[in-house]
This record gives sequence, C-alpha cells and structure tokens, in this order.
Amino acid sequence: MKIAIVGANGVYGRHLTPRLVAAGHDVRALVRRPEAGAILRACGAELRQADIYDAPSLEAGLAGIDLCINVATAVPGGPSGRGSPAANDRLRREGVPLLIEACRKAGVPRLLQQGICWVGAAGEALADESHRFEAVGDGPGMASIRAAQAMEEAVSASDLDWLILRGALFYGPGTGAEDGWFAQAKAGELVLPGDGSDFATFVHIADMAAATAAAVARWPSRQALIVADDTPVRWRDLFGYVAALVEAEAPRTGGPVRLPGFRMSNVRARETLGWAPRYPDYRSGLAR
Repeated sequence: MKIAIVGANGVYGRHLTPRLVAAGHDVRALVRRPEAGAILRACGAELRQADIYDAPSLEAGLAGIDLCINVATAVPGGPSGRGSPAANDRLRREGVPLLIEACRKAGVPRLLQQGICWVGAAGEALADESHRFEAVGDGPGMASIRAAQAMEEAVSASDLDWLILRGALFYGPGTGAEDGWFAQAKAGELVLPGDGSDFATFVHIADMAAATAAAVARWPSRQALIVADDTPVRWRDLFGYVAALVEAEAPRTGGPVRLPGFRMSNVRARETLGWAPRYPDYRSGLAR
C-alpha cells in the first residue's frame, strides 16, 4: 500500500515510519522541513516537502496515495517550530478540514487521523469510546478538547473512509516526557497537578505506533478507538514512583492543572486491532 504520513518528523511519525516500511508499505513522509528527516529517509521513506496550510504542496504530496495518516501536531517544543496550545488547536480545527479537502482532490480514499482520548474525559469513571465529554467554560484543557471534538466531527462527516485513533498521553523515547519528570525529581522540582488525585491515561509511544500499524493492517472502517495502556494512574502515584526511582523527595502538591481527570479503557482497541500494549503500565514503561 502507498501511505503518506503528514507530520512524519514528529515523535509519533518517527516511531511509526519504520514499522510501516517493515510491513512492506511504500511510505511517503510529508514534512515541512525535509532537512530534519534523515531518520525517515534512513528507514526507507520517501521525503516530500508539504504544509497542511499550503494546498498545492499538500495535494502534490498526496498524489497516488492509498492512505493518508495525519500525525501532525503543533505542541510546544515539537519539531514544527510553531508549537503552542493555540497553534495545536488551530491545526485541529482548520488544518484537518484542509487535509480532508486535499485528500479528496488528490483521490486519496482513506484517512487515519490521530486524536486524543481525553475528548471523553470522565474523571473517576472508567470511560470508553461511547463517552463524550461536555467541554464547557474555560477550565483546564477545555479549548483543546473542543478543538479535538471539532476535528473528529470534520473527519467523521467526510466522505472518506476514515479511522480515528484517540491516543493517550505519550511517553517513551523521543517524547521528552519522562526525561523532564526525572530531571525535575532529582532537582526537587517535581510538582503534582493540584493535589495529584486526578486520573490520567498514558500510552508508550512504541505501543501507539504498533497499534497504528495494526490498524492499517486490519482497517476497522469508520471507528474511533482509544489507544492507551491497561492502567490509568493518579498523578500522585505516577510522580511518586518517578521520585522513588531516583531516590528523591516525594513531589509537592499545588502545581497547575492542565487537563481534566481522564480514566480511559483500551478494551475496544485490543479486541478490534488484535493489539495489546507491550508496556501495560507506567512501571514497565519507565523501567530503568
């Protein structure tokens, strides 16, 4: 299959590309900065310069493609060089509809879209894909949830053969997540969001890439699936474990709360994709 990955320079794309190439697919990496794509080229991907906001470059990059996988983000510190919460929200609200239109014009029949599992944030309750969170007001994470919900609505309303993978919070090689946690813990600067009692749900980046490769192989058409590990965790337990690993003091409470609590189930993805996380919980994923 001929597959184009939009935003392939990001950590998700860098983990996904070699898996798709190894599975025998012809992979085209669509990136804004080809000069930063050495790892993609080394994996056997073809590099093309394209920007999600530049229709001609996007349509040219999608020519002859069977499946488009969109993993483009604009998170702070990411490879796009334009990362911020507002830029990431814009990418979801405005960029994805532009990509859908480019797929139509280029004759691409299928779109696999990266989503976020906390569009169904449910606090203490274990939630699945059927739960929709009402993101009202200006509380932590509300703008990002509304933007992700708008993105999903645009994808599901399109005439493409679509699939949405709602990833949990990433950690693992290249994400920088645990590097930051361990550094802060050693410096005595690791702080819990609020009192640390909220749930969060994580997925190791290697497991996210493996689930995506499985989705390409099985293609459960027109579904949204949560890709997460088996063990949602309270922030106080996660950060307490991080501190213990480096023999640091327990983290303090009172840090900023950036997301609502979310405790998500991966059962449907496991059953539908024939996939299971290699790292079922944060302890196995953070082994040192």
